[in-house]
Amino acid sequence: MAVSTIYSTQALNSTHFLTSSPSSSTSKQVFFYRRHQSQTNRRFNTIITCAAQQTVVIGLAADSGCGKSTFMRRLTSVFGGAAEPPKGGNPDSNTLISDMTTVICLDDYHSLDRTGRKEKGVTALDPRANDFDLMYEQVKALKSGIAVEKPIYNHVTGLLDAPELIQPPKILVIEGLHPMFDERVRELLDFSIYLDISNEVKFAWKIQRDMAERGHSLESIKASIEARKPDFDAFIDPQKQYADAVIEVLPTQLIPDDNEGKVLRVRLIMKEDVKYFSPVYLFDEGSTISWIPCGRKLTCSYPGIKFNYEPDTYFDHEVSVLEMDGQFDRLDELIYVESHLSNLSSKFYGEVTQQMLKHADFPGSNNGTGLFQTIVGLKIRDLYEQLIANKATAPAEIAKV
Repeated sequence: MAVSTIYSTQALNSTHFLTSSPSSSTSKQVFFYRRHQSQTNRRFNTIITCAAQQTVVIGLAADSGCGKSTFMRRLTSVFGGAAEPPKGGNPDSNTLISDMTTVICLDDYHSLDRTGRKEKGVTALDPRANDFDLMYEQVKALKSGIAVEKPIYNHVTGLLDAPELIQPPKILVIEGLHPMFDERVRELLDFSIYLDISNEVKFAWKIQRDMAERGHSLESIKASIEARKPDFDAFIDPQKQYADAVIEVLPTQLIPDDNEGKVLRVRLIMKEDVKYFSPVYLFDEGSTISWIPCGRKLTCSYPGIKFNYEPDTYFDHEVSVLEMDGQFDRLDELIYVESHLSNLSSKFYGEVTQQMLKHADFPGSNNGTGLFQTIVGLKIRDLYEQLIANKATAPAEIAKV
């Protein structure tokens, strides 16, 4: 017979019920039920399993519509296998699973559904609309090799669906609005990225998408952006100070007074002294370089391409900054640029170009957004391999003592 115990956790201000299943020779399961003070009770089961190795956790923060999904596809491709929703699960699941990675959308930790947010007058960006306690508990469990039943926020209906079982992967990517907002979650991250899209570019992108594809008016687009801006400035944008790498997307400086957002200036800001991460550099590490590669080896139509590289400070952190302004005419010629970049963490000469050609139809593949997302993906693969190698050698080193 199963035995139940009730206990309280003061820090979470909630009651949990623990039920231990009858013992068996193969496995033991422990189910955690969490009771929320709301009209409906949400139930989450945590199934304890034994993982062969600890999960590496990557955090990706950005506002909605800023390229997180495209970045995730590039990243999972580096590790191999197509990222797909859990087989046989909720067709509206936000989770993506590939050979080595599991990508969790942090919208799943909304504590209020669409109607609830409207009634309380808060946006999804507001921390009050999100369950950071549960987010922390489940990310910590997965990092420790414990499977969890994660909630699902249904973007189609705006409702909170029944939870889904998530097994601990080799690499867990948590992406969304708040991966670095809560200090407890932030400390679980092995590496963190922030996609920083300038207001001018964000506005141009939304006009292009919402007017051309969805028939929205210019006035409604402006109103939507302005309504989100206070919460974005208060709760989302400050997270970039904690990121190990920031991909900053700005208007081009090659075309005077450009406001179309089609040609972009993209900066890859990389923190120094991050364990298992060495910043990429152009020509000479630590120098200040300006390079126009257009000519016999790189085809450039108007307005051309310009690279810059320099050391700098970012929120009081020493950083290296690699910048690309302009766009490629021919991706196969990217190999010329790649040959002048160092610390790429590629497995072979031309791997960056190969990855870019492989996903030539992805947004940003002809400019710095695609290039720098690909490079960061290779750096994360290298970081993962170093972490795993270090953990593998640790027991041997202890045994020698």
